[in-house]
Amino acid sequence: MSTPLMPIPGHFDPVPLPREVTPRPDGRVDLMGLSRQAIIDVFAAATLDPRAAKLRAKQVFHWIYHRGVTDFAAMTDIAKTMQPWLTARFVIGRPEVVEAQASTDGTRKWLLRTADNHDYEMVFIPDADRGTLCVSSQVGCTLNCRFCHTGTMRLVRNLTPGEIVGQVMLARDALGEWPKAGGNMAGLNDELDEEDEATTRDYSADGRLLTNIVMMGMGEPLYNFDNVRDALKVVMDGDGLALSRRRITLSTSGVVPMMGRCGDEIGVNLAVSLHAVTKEVRDEIVPINRKFGIEELLGACAAYPRSSNSRRITFEYVMLKDKNDSDADARELVRLLKEYDLPAKVNLIPFNPWPGAPYECSTPERIRSFSNIVFAAGISAPIRTPRGRDIDAACGQLKTASERKSRAELDRLADEKQAALG
Repeated sequence: MSTPLMPIPGHFDPVPLPREVTPRPDGRVDLMGLSRQAIIDVFAAATLDPRAAKLRAKQVFHWIYHRGVTDFAAMTDIAKTMQPWLTARFVIGRPEVVEAQASTDGTRKWLLRTADNHDYEMVFIPDADRGTLCVSSQVGCTLNCRFCHTGTMRLVRNLTPGEIVGQVMLARDALGEWPKAGGNMAGLNDELDEEDEATTRDYSADGRLLTNIVMMGMGEPLYNFDNVRDALKVVMDGDGLALSRRRITLSTSGVVPMMGRCGDEIGVNLAVSLHAVTKEVRDEIVPINRKFGIEELLGACAAYPRSSNSRRITFEYVMLKDKNDSDADARELVRLLKEYDLPAKVNLIPFNPWPGAPYECSTPERIRSFSNIVFAAGISAPIRTPRGRDIDAACGQLKTASERKSRAELDRLADEKQAALG
């Protein structure tokens, strides 16, 4: 049975109530996304004494997040008599893959499905020196940014920590990145053994490792703050996935009240979807601006914890023809960033088209002129190369294929009915 849509007080307010994890039909608890302390707690609730719960949780956490193991029987430092006890009560899940696509440029996109039958997407973008996973935080979105295809969807619900971390785990599965799961691990905090180091060096999925995460997929991460925070803490834990906070970027459209907490409680890099420099234009294309205006947003950026010249705030700026791309817009952008003394980088994003989009992409000449003005003021303004356009995986194009397929299916049925009527 599908989950009903949750009430949303206004089209750019967060979902007000937390959502409990859907219980599994077999009654087992999914450990995916749980922290070490949370695993201790569920083991203790399953009648393990505190000392045993702490030991087993440490072992299981390492096997799940460092080794990528999903079968308790493969955890070789856990007694064989204990493995069936774990298997009967717990499971280590992964998102269900509905469809996997690969672009001609190497970008990969997965359509995933939750246990309660809602679809969302994640994207892996390979580059010469890095591999970046674009992670979703919600099913759908509530912000309705007019240039964004995801914004045409209704918000269904927040993703849980397990569903967020599960995207990272699934990507590492698909990319073949896990160390070999063999041998007895005597020291859980030791460096990789020689076999593991060789395995990591020999990794060859497109020649790249998953090195970076961007919370830039479907949804507004700061409207699912608790779950995103808990998921990223698991991702950053040094005994597991161990991804540095410096390699994680969280993108927000400007949920000002949550930005300080993001810096204090998560501490990852910040990206802001700015996209305009005047109230009139930003009100139109990023409706949350009607609630938290440009000045308030830039003030929050200036106060963002951990920002510095070595950890600049990234401002995302989609280039829309005759809307926000003039030389005057570029000069105003420079003025604003300097007024607030922001350690900033501006990513100029050529608009990625989608069916029914109300805008066109700026010309290459116009984008270069805009970039040159910002660069001349001493602010980095690279032009992002669109990736994955041929599979609708580029920035602003994510929208679950299930919607498109369902409409196609309806059209097919309508055609068959019309043909039957003669």
